[in-house]
Amino acid sequence: MKKLIFAIILLALIMPVFAQNDSGENRNLYYVNVAIERIFTVSEGYLIVYRTQKGYATIGVPNEWFWDTENLRKGDMVRLPRGVNWPTMSVFYADGEFSHVRLYVHPSRSHSSWGTVSQGTDVSGYFPGDGSFNLQF
Repeated sequence: MKKLIFAIILLALIMPVFAQNDSGENRNLYYVNVAIERIFTVSEGYLIVYRTQKGYATIGVPNEWFWDTENLRKGDMVRLPRGVNWPTMSVFYADGEFSHVRLYVHPSRSHSSWGTVSQGTDVSGYFPGDGSFNLQF
């Protein structure tokens, strides 16, 4: 019985060594949460109006970021259950560089947090072509 207990303890001590991720991705990860005021669906993706310390700012999240092409997915959308949950956006960074964005939204597009943009409105300036994502605070 003592040998069995000793073997279990030894195994418990050794297991974390083998469970380590050896892919070389020892990155400094962090995220920033911001409250979403309105979400607009446009042909390029989603136009997000969010709260800052000075008021409001707008940023675009391209449609391509939500597609799983070549494992380069940079966007996730999580539909919140109905209730008092307000939409938020979490922006994830790895080693100080933008990694991906996650939108927590109301499931119904008729909710007051969803909006529409008039046809012909030029929103291309909100969608950077270089894949950057710079929040204003």
